[in-house]
Parts: sequence; C-alpha cells; structure tokens
Amino acid sequence: MAIRVCLEEVLKARGMTSKELCAKIGITEANLSVLRSGKAKGVRFGTINKICYYLGCDVGDILKFDGNLEGDDDEKE
Repeated sequence: MAIRVCLEEVLKARGMTSKELCAKIGITEANLSVLRSGKAKGVRFGTINKICYYLGCDVGDILKFDGNLEGDDDEKE
C-alpha cells in the first residue's frame, strides 16, 4: 500500500497501549487494530485529529507515503 501506518511505533514511543488510546478517542479496539495493521481503506479526519492530539504527534508521524501509486506499481518507469 502507498500509505504506511506507523501508529504502533508512536504508541510504543509514548508509552501508551492501544486500549488506552481507544478509550481516549472513542473507537473500538477492533477498529484501531484495522488501522494499525494498515488494512483500513479510509479513516476520518476527526479520528486522525484525536489520535494526534492524544499522542502529541503530527499526522506525518503516524502516516507515511512510500512514493508509489497504490495498485499501480509499474506506473513509474
């Protein structure tokens, strides 16, 4: 996937568990797990806002772009 989710690393660096973050931002552990695994197809800006607020981070700390167009790996030639 072109967007990599680095939420696990940020959680560890902040000493916070997934369960604690879920309680703060108001989403289920299952939904956060989908996001953390990188399998989410979308995420609300409001959710990203809350994650960044409670983790004291920037969007770029949790979402990274790998430089490729998703689903079109041979587009760059």
